[in-house]
Amino acid sequence: MSEPGEIVTPADKGRRLADAIRDVRNATADREDVVVDMREAQRMRLELLAAELAPVFADVPADNEWFDFAISSGLQPRLWIDAVSHVSMGRDRRTYRFLRDSRLGRIVLAESTDMKPVADQVTRYVAERIVERQRMMEGTATPVLISAAASAPTPASVVPTLVTEPKTGLPEIRIEEGTRSGRWQAFWAGLGLVFVGGLAGLVLMMAAIWLWSRVGTLGINL
Repeated sequence: MSEPGEIVTPADKGRRLADAIRDVRNATADREDVVVDMREAQRMRLELLAAELAPVFADVPADNEWFDFAISSGLQPRLWIDAVSHVSMGRDRRTYRFLRDSRLGRIVLAESTDMKPVADQVTRYVAERIVERQRMMEGTATPVLISAAASAPTPASVVPTLVTEPKTGLPEIRIEEGTRSGRWQAFWAGLGLVFVGGLAGLVLMMAAIWLWSRVGTLGINL
């Protein structure tokens, strides 16, 4: 506390606030530098993967508009393969994660700290998408990705798994005929129970009225 009569000049107060503001700015700049360094490191690794896949990207037909092959900016850079799949770095910023969005959630198609297995899986994915497009143009709508995933063996590091991330679509709801008939049967069974219960209640009420009238008649006679 200041002594009585001591005056704090505005210059002293302003100098202390200026020092605090300078310290806060320095700390914020240090944190931003760390974030920028992390983002640049992730982008650099994705650029290395894109360079590894450059021959694959070059072989894609020019009239095929399904693929993007671009690295997006932001807090988490991503190497986009198409509208629903991309490669990003894990939390350790060393693990490549090849992800694909589906109606059931986000699926990990490949995950490894080594670039080669992820690049191989991306190459196979691009080939499957090209074949799927060709089959659709020919009138065959059977998805190639499902059949290929069921028949072709994959290494342990690239086994597709479903991860719990925010879903991008709603699950499909189907109502089968058996379900509808079962619901109608349950409805009629419940309606029958209500009817039987009402009838039993009516019978009990009439019996009680008759018994009460008999008791009253006996009392008058007595």
